[in-house]
Amino acid sequence: MTGHRHGFGGFGPRGPLGFLQGMGEAVGQRARRGDVRLGVLRLLSEQPMHGYQIIGELSARSGGAWKPSAGSVYPTLQMLADEGLVLAEEDSGKRVFRLSEAGRGAVEETADQPDPWDVVGGQPSGSDGHDYRESAAKLARAVMQVGASGTPDQVKAGQDVLNDARKRLYAILAED
Repeated sequence: MTGHRHGFGGFGPRGPLGFLQGMGEAVGQRARRGDVRLGVLRLLSEQPMHGYQIIGELSARSGGAWKPSAGSVYPTLQMLADEGLVLAEEDSGKRVFRLSEAGRGAVEETADQPDPWDVVGGQPSGSDGHDYRESAAKLARAVMQVGASGTPDQVKAGQDVLNDARKRLYAILAED
């Protein structure tokens, strides 16, 4: 996949699957800032943790559907500390965070909300969200390969398959 045959692009700075960039939000890879906040509070209500433990635990509990970055978790921890909801302590050279009394109250106030790792981007983690993304990624690789190295007839046949798949997917949503 080194060239652009038949005018089929999409090899930008995000790689050959860059055209799927917005898809993550639709199938659960990203969470809103408030979800990171709630996730951090819920995890710390169970036990003190350092930042990378929090990141790993959020990812694990979402079945890999949600992989928060250090750039979202650490500022959230700082904000929670500034609000007096989280306390930071040094433990064996690591900064470990735990809930304050006010933080425990904040968690209790959200008891009626689902855990954010159970519903990320509207996709329950127990559903086939991960399998769906994996299937979409495999399809995207095949689409890219046909577009990049197929003959004009193969590209046309690929377009027909894609148009049919799009229609069938919308038909699924239209079902009761």
